[in-house]
Amino acid sequence: MTTVDAPGGVRLRLLAGDNDGRLDTHLGRHGRAPVLNAEQLVEVLRAAGLTGRGGAGFPTWRKVEAVRRAGGTAVVVANGAEGEPASGKDRALLAYQPHLVLDGLQLVAGALGARTARLYVAAASADGVRAALAARRGAGLDPVPVTVTVAPQSFVAGEESAVVAAVSGRPAVPADKLVRITDSGVGGAPTLVQNVETLAHLALIARHGPGWFRAAGTPDEPGTFLATVGGAVRAPGVIEAGYGVPLGDLVDAAGGATAPLQAVLLGGYHGGWVPARPGIEVSRAALTPLGASPGAGIVLALPAHVCGLAETARIAGYLAGEVAGQCGPCVNGLPRLAATLGDLAHHRARPGLPAEVRRLAALVTGRGACRHPDGTARMIISAMRAFEADVTAHLAGHCLAVASGHQGVRR
Repeated sequence: MTTVDAPGGVRLRLLAGDNDGRLDTHLGRHGRAPVLNAEQLVEVLRAAGLTGRGGAGFPTWRKVEAVRRAGGTAVVVANGAEGEPASGKDRALLAYQPHLVLDGLQLVAGALGARTARLYVAAASADGVRAALAARRGAGLDPVPVTVTVAPQSFVAGEESAVVAAVSGRPAVPADKLVRITDSGVGGAPTLVQNVETLAHLALIARHGPGWFRAAGTPDEPGTFLATVGGAVRAPGVIEAGYGVPLGDLVDAAGGATAPLQAVLLGGYHGGWVPARPGIEVSRAALTPLGASPGAGIVLALPAHVCGLAETARIAGYLAGEVAGQCGPCVNGLPRLAATLGDLAHHRARPGLPAEVRRLAALVTGRGACRHPDGTARMIISAMRAFEADVTAHLAGHCLAVASGHQGVRR
C-alpha cells in the first residue's frame, strides 16, 4: 500500500516525516509522549473533538470517560484488525508510523490505570508491530505491557465485541451487548477498544493540543483522516486529508480517474454509493443527506463502463458469506437479500423485484447481534437509489453500462 501527499494544502500529520517505522526516526521528530491523567485526557479529547476513525465516528472522550467512570482496573485494546477488503489505512499506519499508535495506546492505558494493553492486528502487521514493541522495550517507553493478538481474516472480526472475544481467547465473533464493553469487556474489566488511527491522532493531540488538531477539518468534524482511495484511479493508496475535503480532490490525489466515473462508494462495504460529483464534501454533515458517511475513510471509484448493480451484488454476496453464523438476519436474511439483488443485477428480473430487495433490507435491519446486517442493507439501499436508472433498465432487460461485460473494480 502506497501513501501520497495530502490534497487541498493540508499539512500531513499522521503520515508526515520519513515514515520508515523506526523508533529513532519517531523520537527525533516527535520526542517522547507526555503523561496525562484520566481527567486531563478526557478534557483534551473533548476540546479537540476527536472522533473514532474505525467507522462509527463516536466521540473518543465519551468512551474514555465511560471506562473511567466504570471503576476497576481497565483494559485498553488498539484495534487494527481492518477486515474490510477495500481498506488499507490501518495497515499503512502500522507499517509507517507504528510508534504513534503505540504512544496513543500507552497514553490511554496509563491515564486509565490499566495494567495491560492489547494490540489486535491483521496478520500482515503482526511482525512489524512486534519489532516496534521490542525496540520500545529496549528504550523503556512502555510501562504498560502490550500483548499482540493476530486477528482472523474476517469482515466481522474487527467489530468491538468480536475484538474483546478474540483478545480473550475466544472466537472473534460479535456478541449481544447486554452489558456495555466499557463496563465489562476483557476478563470482565471495563474495556476501551479504539481504532489504531484514533490512537495515533490522540498521541499527536497530547503533544500539540486541541487547537492544533482543530486547524484542519471542519468545526463539527475536526482533524485529518486517512482515506483508502481505490477503484478506477491511477494510483490507489492511502491519503491523509482534512474532513470536508472535496471528493474530487481525493480522486486527484490518487492520480485521477482512469475513466469517466459514475459513482463512488464512500465508507466501504458498509457505506453508501454517492454520485461522482467532485464537489461533494467528505464529512458526515455533507454526506448524511446522501445516505452515506466517511466511515473508515474508504473511497471506491466506480467507472461508467461498470454496472453499479452488478458491483453491488458482488459486494453483497461477499458480505453474505462473511457472517458469524449465530443469528437469523445473517444466516438466512443476507444470503437471500444478496441473491435477490443478484437476480436484478444479472437480468433475472421479475415484477416486484426492487420492492423485494427493499423489503428484505428492512427485514434484516436492527435485528442482528451486531451491525453487519444493518451496514449491508444500508449499502444495498444506497445502490438502489444511486443506480435507479439502472434498475429500470435491468427490469426492461438491458444494462446502461457501456462495456459489454462486467469486470468489477480494483480494490
